[in-house]
Amino acid sequence: MLRRRWGAATVRSRLIIAIALFVGTALLAAGVTMWAVESERVDQAVDGAIAQEFAEFRASFGTDERLGADARLDAFLSRTLPDEGEIVWAYPAGGGPKYIGSEDRRLLDSPEFTALVERLREQGGVRDFTAGGREYRVGVLPVHQGADRAALVVSRDVTAAHEPLRDLLTTYAVVAVLSLVLVLSASSWVAGRLLRPLTHLRDTAREISAGSLDERLEVTGHDDLADLQVTFNDMLDRLEAAFTAQRRMLDDAGHELRTPLTVVRGHLEVMSPHDPQDVAETTELVLDEVDRMSRLVDDLLVLAKSRRPDFVRPEPVDLAALGEGVAARCRALADRDWRTELSATGVADLDGQRVTQALLQFADNAVRHTTDGGRITIGSGATRSTVEFWVADDGPGVPPELRRKIFDRFTSTGSHDGFGLGLSIVTAIAEAHGGRVVLDDREPGTGAVFRLRLPIRQDR
Repeated sequence: MLRRRWGAATVRSRLIIAIALFVGTALLAAGVTMWAVESERVDQAVDGAIAQEFAEFRASFGTDERLGADARLDAFLSRTLPDEGEIVWAYPAGGGPKYIGSEDRRLLDSPEFTALVERLREQGGVRDFTAGGREYRVGVLPVHQGADRAALVVSRDVTAAHEPLRDLLTTYAVVAVLSLVLVLSASSWVAGRLLRPLTHLRDTAREISAGSLDERLEVTGHDDLADLQVTFNDMLDRLEAAFTAQRRMLDDAGHELRTPLTVVRGHLEVMSPHDPQDVAETTELVLDEVDRMSRLVDDLLVLAKSRRPDFVRPEPVDLAALGEGVAARCRALADRDWRTELSATGVADLDGQRVTQALLQFADNAVRHTTDGGRITIGSGATRSTVEFWVADDGPGVPPELRRKIFDRFTSTGSHDGFGLGLSIVTAIAEAHGGRVVLDDREPGTGAVFRLRLPIRQDR
């Protein structure tokens, strides 16, 4: 449940909560550390004060045996000046205790305190003691002389010694809370300003649909969010171009399919089922149109697959064998004067089947633009980083006005069947290899040369 609520919270809320946790934890850790360190320092100061009183007694009267134990204690009491919260006691060998310092009835009226001193009168020591809800540190120093068993006692009010620390921690807690509130307020304001581009991005994304891709983000600043805005706008440009191309392709494909369907329907409607010759002619025509539609569908499927990462599967290919294989397949296309100029050798990482498919498309175009006996040359060449396959013919060539459009889908030169997907497939194969397709700039009537240039890694 908590994870769901956290996941449903806005980014701004999660940032504020995270900052609150981090800052609050840091302030709490600082307060706890300060309390531990200062509390230890106060306790050491209390123990140091008790030890100092005992040291002063030893230095002044500890070795003076001319005075009895009680007399030494009386003399020390007359000379000492206790600190605040400290009482110095003299427990004589006989009689009641004497003390100097602020009167503390919690100790004076406590039989447990007297019992503690009596237990330590012989061996001495320092102990903690609680009376009336307050903590004390009690030190007992035995003062023996002969049969006399007296004791010097120093008591320190530990609770009073810690009161300045408690006041300091209270002040620290108030300041820490105010600081946390100030940090969270500032963080909320800063987070709102920083996340404002994301809010605009979200609103723009909501307004965008496949039919309306003209919305763009206004790029502000020069930080990572500005880069995100630029990247988002670039993505919208690519999406708009892709949707436009898709719609154009669908329109063109619909137009290309509508023509053979209209032809098929028209001939079937006027066909006489009782005339065998008419049936045979209509059947032949319908099958030809079906073949055209099948070819169009197959080409569309190839183009659809061209965006997949496994469209090409490069593997080591012998360039000389690849060129000879393509030439052998091309000779079966039509009765032409087939020639080869295959100079590319060595091994390269290519998808041999896709390259063969592209070159056969070049050859098929050359066949359609030449007559029987026309010359078609298949060639190849390679450098250390590039391999190039090309197909040249002596046909009429490509008109200048079509050279920029020849690789667009469904572009027709007026001399073939109108299925302008072949060169688009070749372009997709080249781009999948990281290469490109080039049409040589030649004068009209001098033929056409199509080149497939691909980057390679060769092992010579």
